[in-house]
Amino acid sequence: MTKKILCPVDGTDHAEVGLMHAAELAKLTGAHLTICAVNLALGGARGPTINQWTDEEAQALLDRAEAAARAAGATDTATAVLISRSAAPAIIAYAEEIGADQIVMGTGDKRGVKRLVLGSVAAEVAGQAGCTVTVAR
Repeated sequence: MTKKILCPVDGTDHAEVGLMHAAELAKLTGAHLTICAVNLALGGARGPTINQWTDEEAQALLDRAEAAARAAGATDTATAVLISRSAAPAIIAYAEEIGADQIVMGTGDKRGVKRLVLGSVAAEVAGQAGCTVTVAR
């Protein structure tokens, strides 16, 4: 039985689809829903590290996502900002840290060479997570 759901968001329409699926699942099962955003750390080696979003932008993204999840019927929610150089490992590690038994996330529509070059966070999470992963389209 699903008791703890993790749903990563990034402000895209694809993430919104995943969020709505996660909120519905949380509503139906009474599970706790944690919504996270991975604030990618860019740069570094010879220059400063700069995060993808400011702290305020990341928090605003999570506030909007949490409000949407609550409007969709999820009542037990929390949010978290994760800072990492790579999204998938951060999501997987956080799911383990909080004891999530399911990750629900959206996916884009990368295909062909674009998929091979850019990869897919959802595919990496689904292939490596130690819990059930639902990928919503």
